[in-house]
Amino acid sequence: MDNEHFFQNQGQAANPGGETAPKNPVVENIQQLGQTNTPTAGESNIYCMTIIGQVEGHLVLPPQNKTTKYEHLIPQLVAAEQNPKIEGILIILNTVGGDVEAGLAIAEMIATISKPTVTLVLGGGHSIGVPIAVAADRSFIVETATMTIHPIRLNGLVIGVPQTFEYLEKMQERVIRFVTKHSHISEQRFKELMFTTGELTRDIGTTVIGADAVASGLIDSLGGVGEAMSELNRLIEEYRKMKAGNPGVNIQ
Repeated sequence: MDNEHFFQNQGQAANPGGETAPKNPVVENIQQLGQTNTPTAGESNIYCMTIIGQVEGHLVLPPQNKTTKYEHLIPQLVAAEQNPKIEGILIILNTVGGDVEAGLAIAEMIATISKPTVTLVLGGGHSIGVPIAVAADRSFIVETATMTIHPIRLNGLVIGVPQTFEYLEKMQERVIRFVTKHSHISEQRFKELMFTTGELTRDIGTTVIGADAVASGLIDSLGGVGEAMSELNRLIEEYRKMKAGNPGVNIQ
């Protein structure tokens, strides 16, 4: 029996009247979100959200692409924000980038969450994954992970070159402002990495590895899951103390 038939049989058990029972919520979460628990269902006070593959935005990518759909992440973040049992959010990234506006939307949501947030880059946090990686209260990267910084690119037919160039330039400035605001890298250094020639064979830009990302101020610390969880728990303790001293006040 293949997976599709298995999920259909598990989620829709036929009753004697021939009608189908409501789909199992666990099965639906696996199919839609790739996980068994949502922020409202887990017992842990920490919610782990993953951003894997390519960030899918307004256009649906081919089925063979490993994607993270931003319309799935947004309600998860909202649920984690409003759930009193969730005290912190861990965001794990291994992404090649993707839709710029969708990536910025995710990054802005992470940055405006009132609860403690920590990001961890595993494998890669490339392109629009860079703003997402720096959006949290604290960011980590493992030693072997890489991050590619390059100018915004455009695929497809271009109608009105000057207007399109101006639009891309404004969008690129939005990315630069966000990254420099939420990290310790200077605008000048970030632009240097973005417009470096010769390092990438067919493009301009720079790939930074683990310790280099930390040395440049792009990422806060070098570390893995243990370090990220330890820092998130520390932030949660501070969050509890601040909340106890200011009841009814959102902690930013």
